[in-house]
Amino acid sequence: MQDTPRQTETPPRPIEPTGFFTGIQIRPVIIGVVVDYIATHIAMAAFIFGYLAKELSKEGELTEDAVAKYLSTPEGLMVALVIGSLCTALGGFIAARKAGTLEIKHGAFVGLGSLIVSFIQHSMQEQPMQLPEWFNFVSIVAVIPAGALGGFVAGMLKGSERSAWSRPPGS
Repeated sequence: MQDTPRQTETPPRPIEPTGFFTGIQIRPVIIGVVVDYIATHIAMAAFIFGYLAKELSKEGELTEDAVAKYLSTPEGLMVALVIGSLCTALGGFIAARKAGTLEIKHGAFVGLGSLIVSFIQHSMQEQPMQLPEWFNFVSIVAVIPAGALGGFVAGMLKGSERSAWSRPPGS
């Protein structure tokens, strides 16, 4: 005769959806947004004074108007978009590293926070710079994925650090 096993285990809990803000730590997100904001301004200043000033001085017109004119060209706008996106990715990376969990989600929230900060900054300007619609669209669409990309990279590095520690030396 066979014994029938008793069910001593409790049944598994039903799958429950997580909320949009579940697990988000606000401090790392704020730090990431601040890093993005400061890094963007420093990187743009470095580009303007390090590269653009040399190029414009070769042409003989190193004025504030010449810099503004260059930055409103498609090439200048693309440079600003790339610099801004890289700095948002850096902010997302920093936030994800500080949070230590839900890296992509923290990075995406840095992108959202940076978008909000840029809207506030743009609305507070006395004479906001008129930008082409394509640039506004692309920069708005790119900011959250850029932050998420930084969080993704932080998560990838977190996984590689963990596996590097688990390997024996010399392998």
